[in-house]
Amino acid sequence: MIRILLVDDQPLIRAGLHRILGSEDDLEIVAEAGDGAEAQSQLKRVDVDVVLMDIRMRGMDGVEATTRIRAIDGPPVLVLTTFDDDEVLWGAIDAGAAGFILKEATAEDLIRATRTVAEGGAWLDPIVTHRVLEHRRHSSHADATNRHIEALTERENEVLAAMARGLTNSEIAEELIVGIATVKSHISSIFSKLGVRDRAGAIVHAYQVGLARPD
Repeated sequence: MIRILLVDDQPLIRAGLHRILGSEDDLEIVAEAGDGAEAQSQLKRVDVDVVLMDIRMRGMDGVEATTRIRAIDGPPVLVLTTFDDDEVLWGAIDAGAAGFILKEATAEDLIRATRTVAEGGAWLDPIVTHRVLEHRRHSSHADATNRHIEALTERENEVLAAMARGLTNSEIAEELIVGIATVKSHISSIFSKLGVRDRAGAIVHAYQVGLARPD
């Protein structure tokens, strides 16, 4: 059973998310919160496998809340965003969010994204990814990103490309015919060389340099 914390300052949005996710046999909403501060309090009270976090909220917003949750090695965060959240979205990536999904997404994609992030994967909505990459193309990060990617070994590039396709550690190990411990070692090295803290940040790099396509 995947235990979920819903964080959104609009009760109607939370009710809709609860109805969608709660209809699945393997998903359970164990707590809800109206802002980031309340989310932190809930995490002290209940065990959670994934946090579904709105990015714009009254009180503590999703970026600050994600930063604090990840700073204490809390559960992975799947961010809910809208089409025009570019700058805040990039802040959420830096904060350590494991995935991003549009509020306009289908119920099926929301369910898939929640499961993927809860199981240690990353989820980047294709539309969100295109907008992030467009922002990066016009920033000073592009040259540094290329240099970091060039520092990866051939096998690390293979692992990164597999991560960008949404594969879990066990799936990567099976595809590359190596042990899971070896995959984890490669991923740790990738994070270090790219200067990122999680899969979502690494995948953005993979998209930017052409190792993977958002579609």
